[in-house]
Amino acid sequence: MKNLLLLIVTLSFGSVVFAQKYSTKTGKVTFEASVPLFEDVFAQDDNNIAIINTDNGDFASVSSVKNFHFKVKLMEEHFNESYGESAKYQKTAFKGKIVNFDKTKLTASPQKYTVQGTLNFHGVDKAVSSSAAIYFKDGKIYMQGNFVAKPADFKVTIPKMVTKKVAENVNVEYNYILSK
Repeated sequence: MKNLLLLIVTLSFGSVVFAQKYSTKTGKVTFEASVPLFEDVFAQDDNNIAIINTDNGDFASVSSVKNFHFKVKLMEEHFNESYGESAKYQKTAFKGKIVNFDKTKLTASPQKYTVQGTLNFHGVDKAVSSSAAIYFKDGKIYMQGNFVAKPADFKVTIPKMVTKKVAENVNVEYNYILSK
């Protein structure tokens, strides 16, 4: 029985060891929920962690909610206290797959891919599909993409007094340079 368990553990870790993984700890994720005639609602996280398994196209990323910084500190404070509730929901994460990903077909010219998976924000999981440009240069994988999220889908309540100042659709963009 011990030998069988040892064999299973060895085989499981063996596939992990040989997988080609590229990662970053300095990925950039931004979101914008601005509306005309009001102050920009824009935040950026420059410490997003992301990883791609180039053997199968699996992709994941995670941000600390407190890492999203705004130009206006009061806006950042309100985001962390009321909207993102960063004390309760400390992380936001995405886990999914780059559809039809094949590292051997990457070139120095960006190619369009679809990234599908689940975004967890504010304690809510939501299916997300994103368009991404991916290319390979100087031994690194470059990945840029975007998608739209709705605060209501993640049970984020916008107070009535500011609903006209915050867009219903939040534009999310990401930019990664991933290394082995």
